[in-house]
Amino acid sequence: MEILPLLVLVLSCWTEAARTQMKLTPASLTIVGGDEAKFRCSTSNTAWTVMTWLLGNRAVLSIDKQNGVLPTVNPNVTAVKCSKSNTECWEFILRHTERSNQGQVACDLQLIDRRTAELFVQEKGNVKVFGENRLAFKGELVLFQCQAAGWYPEPTLQWHVHDKKVSRDEYNISTEEKENLFAVSSNLSIQAGRSSVVGCLASVSALKKPLESSVNLTVVAEVLEEEDDCTILVAVTASLAALLLLVLLSICTVLCYRQCRKAKKTPQDVLRSDQSGFWESSVAEVTGGNVNQGFSSESTTDVDSSEIIIGTRSQMSFDTFRKVPDVVRSSNSSLHTEGRNTEFQEHNTCSNVRRITTV
Repeated sequence: MEILPLLVLVLSCWTEAARTQMKLTPASLTIVGGDEAKFRCSTSNTAWTVMTWLLGNRAVLSIDKQNGVLPTVNPNVTAVKCSKSNTECWEFILRHTERSNQGQVACDLQLIDRRTAELFVQEKGNVKVFGENRLAFKGELVLFQCQAAGWYPEPTLQWHVHDKKVSRDEYNISTEEKENLFAVSSNLSIQAGRSSVVGCLASVSALKKPLESSVNLTVVAEVLEEEDDCTILVAVTASLAALLLLVLLSICTVLCYRQCRKAKKTPQDVLRSDQSGFWESSVAEVTGGNVNQGFSSESTTDVDSSEIIIGTRSQMSFDTFRKVPDVVRSSNSSLHTEGRNTEFQEHNTCSNVRRITTV
């Protein structure tokens, strides 16, 4: 009689030890329809021979310890051996998940133990902001409408304006369920203050990134101010450029004119100008007369006489006279005579003659 309770105690301990040697992870998994669902079943009990995977109490895949994965009629399920594991471990993979796959997932070790986990499949729908890009005057009230349809479970809907989340109190939400799918609609009214992007975001818990639809809000007053600023800037720039160009053209014109004036004078003209100026000023100073600017020389190429005059300029002497009229500069062939005499005659009725003798 004492042996029977002892056997029951040993059997219960052995069963409990076997349970602690088997694990199924994760215990709960939520995915979006179409994604892969992966579960791992591991055990340190080497006595197992067959591992069976079940979806909703229906066997979909079997694994033999000796031969591996056995053929299956379901193309969406498979299993691979876990890498870097110190225990007997297999990873169950369910591809192209659907709402019908939602439920209990079980790993059964024949005649040893069974572990279960929960699989939740969510549906991703679409989201859209109705209407095209908006154009509004500053201060005008603008209405935006958004709808997220074809979701399961009910999606979370949010508005963003200029990359900032809008408070839940500023928009309304209405929900409709049809064929186990949810459609959420929302209206948002904002006062046009500046140009911005208005976006509507919808998401469920399994979705890594929310779906978004957006339109542009352009405030007319802001566009006009920017155009005025650009116009003023262009006008100022053009005026400064024109003024600078005018200054440069004036400077270039003056420099070119001076260069042309210098280029027209030959060395002989410069020498002749210096000689005539000195001769006229010298005679006028000595005689007290005036230089006749309207008289021109008959011969402008008499280089010899110029040289004689330059060489003997310091040795000239003048006879005394009573009155001398305006000086008339003359140069003719008599300059080459032996005496090198130059006569100055009166322009009016004066008969007095002044004679200049060059030594």
